[in-house]
Amino acid sequence: MADSPVAAPRFLVVGPSWVGDMVMAQSLFITLKRRHPAATIGVLAPGWSLPILERMPEVDEAIALDVKHGEFGWKTRRGVARSLRGRFDHAIVLPRSLKSALVPFLAGIPRRTGFTGEQRYWLLNDRRKLDKAVLNQTVKRFVALGLDASTAASGDFETPYPRLSVDSRHQDQLRESLGLGERPAIGMMPGAEYGPAKQWPLDYFRELAESLIARGYTVWVLGGPKDVEAGDVITRELGH
Repeated sequence: MADSPVAAPRFLVVGPSWVGDMVMAQSLFITLKRRHPAATIGVLAPGWSLPILERMPEVDEAIALDVKHGEFGWKTRRGVARSLRGRFDHAIVLPRSLKSALVPFLAGIPRRTGFTGEQRYWLLNDRRKLDKAVLNQTVKRFVALGLDASTAASGDFETPYPRLSVDSRHQDQLRESLGLGERPAIGMMPGAEYGPAKQWPLDYFRELAESLIARGYTVWVLGGPKDVEAGDVITRELGH
């Protein structure tokens, strides 16, 4: 009798809650697809991050977990977990918090991988020890969770660069509607959620902006309402 074909793995990745970390998570998705070309990848993530995930061709499904930052959200997590039961074989939990591991556990996903921390021993059954000397970058830690334990522990593996897909037609429409011009552009995001301790000095941003403009670039300063003042400091009296 011929052996039964091995089913393609179905991964659920519990994504991070920050823009930069979500972009870096694509390195893990690329790694999973390279190692398991027929795999399906679902990503459980905050609703605001779904447009980022839409630009990652490796992601087959983005699942919103709309829980406010700092909120436990037991009812919401339980409801999402119920909707995921039986749909995934392997969960990879990127954040190191206890609550981030709840949905895979409640959904009954057979294998649940993540780093130890916050008393998650009973929620994860493939627990990894984090050696910060070896996995000294966030992107390495993300990719390591998609590898076998011995390879991950060695630190000797590739971390693919994130590469978001670009909708060039939409890009052209935005350029025209916002009057952004045709010069090559570089975006700056000076904001930091936790203030100056996590923020490059604004004078440095301005100095860099002046240098880039002199070299033929347009500089766009991006951010939310809290970043308006920082944007004014960087762009005041600058051309383009």
